[in-house]
Amino acid sequence: MNKRRSTSHRRKKKRKHSSYPRWAWWIGGVGVVALYIWVFYRFFVSPFGFRWRALYGDAKNPKGYEIRGIDISHYQGEINWEKLSNAQIEHCPIRFVMIKATEGSTQVDETFQENFKNARYYGFIRGAYHFWSNQSSAREQAYFFLKKVHLKDGDLPPVLDVEHKPADMPVEDFQREILTWMHIVEDKYHVKPILYTYYKFKQQYLNTSVFDDYPYWIAHYYVDEIEYEGEWKFWQHTDAGRLPGIKGSVDFNLYNGSYYDLKKLCIGANENRFW
Repeated sequence: MNKRRSTSHRRKKKRKHSSYPRWAWWIGGVGVVALYIWVFYRFFVSPFGFRWRALYGDAKNPKGYEIRGIDISHYQGEINWEKLSNAQIEHCPIRFVMIKATEGSTQVDETFQENFKNARYYGFIRGAYHFWSNQSSAREQAYFFLKKVHLKDGDLPPVLDVEHKPADMPVEDFQREILTWMHIVEDKYHVKPILYTYYKFKQQYLNTSVFDDYPYWIAHYYVDEIEYEGEWKFWQHTDAGRLPGIKGSVDFNLYNGSYYDLKKLCIGANENRFW
């Protein structure tokens, strides 16, 4: 009796599932796939969308620029600076190296001190950048950067790397936070800090005249020409560069001007302290 009831129950359950039309199962399956794609894009592609080279193919090297450089962090691992000092990009020597220094109000890049020292020793114009975090205030991040990074005459101005905005923060408040960081650091070094971000982010969140006074370092990949219509100083045009002395890929950058202009941008240039 119990066995027959169990068999009957399974048959009813099977009939219940099979009663759904085939199109309903297709819609359900498509919905699951769409949800998976959205989650993957939201958490893995969107935050680094301008870096997602798998969607765009091989890197491009823009023509017509002679002042080339790179930016590095712990992701490049241990660098052979002797080899790197003789490397070229498009038959042009590497003139400048941007180095990740800090992030938020607590993190120092584990390779910063070594990279920062070697960049100057091997004759590169060096710069240091801070990676913006939404987890701490602008004042905390600015003073942390100043505590950990000590730029000298001949170094590039300090750099703020901004790639994310808090979802619940109004754009005006976010802009004030960014300006707070810039003002604090500018008061220390008496030069305008460099603002790094990708062009769509700048257009959406930082597209006001108050930011026009700051040198702009734009990240825009896989294009022959920048679509941004405003003024810019640096262009990070690929994250897929290859160079002797660095294992794996590295970001390639170029400067929009002459080597003399690049030197004039550096700390102490206006006082002729390093010419």
